[in-house]
Amino acid sequence: MSLPSIIRIAVKSLQRNKTRTFLTMLGIIIGVAAVITMLAIGQGAKKVVDEQISSMGTNVLIISSNFMNRSSARSEAGTGTMLKVDDVAAIKEQVQGVLYASPLVHSFGQLKYSSQNWRTQVMGVDVDYFYIRDLQTSEGVLFNSNQVKSGMKVCVIGKTVATNLFGDEDPINKVIRIRNIPVKVIGVLKEKGQSVMGGDQDDIVMAPYTMVLTRFMGNRRPMLQIYVSAESKDMIPNVQQDITNLLQQRHRDTTSEDFFVRTQTDIAETSESVSNTMTILLASIAGISLLVGGIGIMNIMLVSVTERIKEIGIRMAVGARKRDVLLQFIIEAITISLAGGLIGIIMGFGAAKLIGHTQNWSVTVNAWSILLSVGFSCAIGIFFGWYPARKAANLNLIDALRYE
Repeated sequence: MSLPSIIRIAVKSLQRNKTRTFLTMLGIIIGVAAVITMLAIGQGAKKVVDEQISSMGTNVLIISSNFMNRSSARSEAGTGTMLKVDDVAAIKEQVQGVLYASPLVHSFGQLKYSSQNWRTQVMGVDVDYFYIRDLQTSEGVLFNSNQVKSGMKVCVIGKTVATNLFGDEDPINKVIRIRNIPVKVIGVLKEKGQSVMGGDQDDIVMAPYTMVLTRFMGNRRPMLQIYVSAESKDMIPNVQQDITNLLQQRHRDTTSEDFFVRTQTDIAETSESVSNTMTILLASIAGISLLVGGIGIMNIMLVSVTERIKEIGIRMAVGARKRDVLLQFIIEAITISLAGGLIGIIMGFGAAKLIGHTQNWSVTVNAWSILLSVGFSCAIGIFFGWYPARKAANLNLIDALRYE
């Protein structure tokens, strides 16, 4: 028999039992839809992480002390791996290839304006930090180097803080209280959205680090970080190594393990590894339903072979070869898988878009995920359809004709 004739017979056989065919497809439909949806969520999350890492700034290095690795003796003596503000000046002056450098001091405080209260993080930074992170204002201005040197009580706030404290009121030149200390708002930062870890980057107050150290930290030693921007991407490895060496020289009895000098590449690789692991995990869980769908195809095909033994015998009696019977049942299985896969693609695409819209998530449906799902569904049709097809092709002609 010719291949078109075998395909036509296989399709007619499926059309005779439309309900059974659809129920057999259902496992493949759900499986393909689930795989596409999970991959879309995973790829969307990876895209968001990449964008957020890019938003950190250009050629950024983040330096922090491995405070928890200090020995108890050094901890009690108050020495060791704690970074100092003087380290920032040393890095700018002694490390070749450094374009900008700024200390970063973290604190938290209760904010108050009129009858409104809001608790958020307060970051003490130098002017260079704005260049490193490419921060700009949507209203007002950023503070300048003179205001930093004098420790002036000024600040710029994120959009979230501005909304919760001021509502529709213009916040510029208004005085807010941070831990009951009056601070003038001179600018509102442009919106940044969520961070890599899911935090709100607009829920923030930035002030001169000199003011934060003297007014908020008191006699406590701050957990200081240093943000650095290299002159070019190619210089990052050398700058990273030179900073590590310089810090070891400035802090006696320390090693490279006492300091973390992370780059955007390090952060991106870590985030990508986590994202890829989650994507594979989600796709694997969804792929289980494809496997179940394939087992469903095999079960139904075995039932179909049993029901059609006499028909198979008659076809073999009038000249059909084993190869023709084998091919017919494999084509039936592939048709079920392919049709289910196509319907699953439509449902998966729709589900991904619906989840992205309702949950405000970023989802990305890639062509390769569609091809993977369709290819996998066809492979399942061949794999799970082969055994029933082989069983049908190996039926004894006499036994088949006598079967009731």
